Parts: sequence; structure tokens; C-alpha cells
Amino acid sequence: MTTVSYEDFAKLDLRVAKIIETESIEGKSRIIKGKIDLGGDDQRDVIIGGAQYFQPDDIVGKTVIVLANLEPKTMAGVESNAMLLAADVDDKPYWLTVAEDIPLGSPIK
Repeated sequence: MTTVSYEDFAKLDLRVAKIIETESIEGKSRIIKGKIDLGGDDQRDVIIGGAQYFQPDDIVGKTVIVLANLEPKTMAGVESNAMLLAADVDDKPYWLTVAEDIPLGSPIK
């Protein structure tokens, strides 16, 4: 296992977000387009993987943990501006979340 310095870890902007919109991407079965709310006026488009395991509307309203400062990446014509974090079990995502109702955009440390 490769180790990461604390300085490198501290560069990651991990925050609480809510999935507020989702839609299928034509011709794609494993990814969907989503929109997340990070609080305030910060809403972002994201690509959400693992779509073969759920319908897009199934995850609307879900609170998730995201990497907010990941370099944008375009896939299937959609620019993704954050990454949802999930445990991966046999290629199926289990989204990381929080048990309490806390403000969107709260940092994870």
C-alpha cells in the first residue's frame, strides 16, 4: 500500500453534498449525469457511476460525501466537477454519507 503525506491529504476538499437532480445519459448504462448541492450557491454537475444498479431517481435527495476540488473531467459530453465517494463491492457503489442532518458543504476532516 502506498502512503500519503498529511500535507497531500490536507489538499483534498472533502465535503457534504446532496444529490438534487439526476438524468440518464443517452447510450450509457453505467453512468448518469447528476447535480449536487454543496450549500450556498454552489451547485455542480457530476458524473455518477454504478448506474446499472439503480434508477436515476433512486438517489435524488441522498446526502453524500464528495471530493470537491478534483480537477474537472468530461465524460459522455458531461463535465464532472466533483467526485462522489463510495465503497466499492463487486463494482457496486455504496455511497459514503453522514448519519446526522448537517449543513451542506460541511468539511470532512
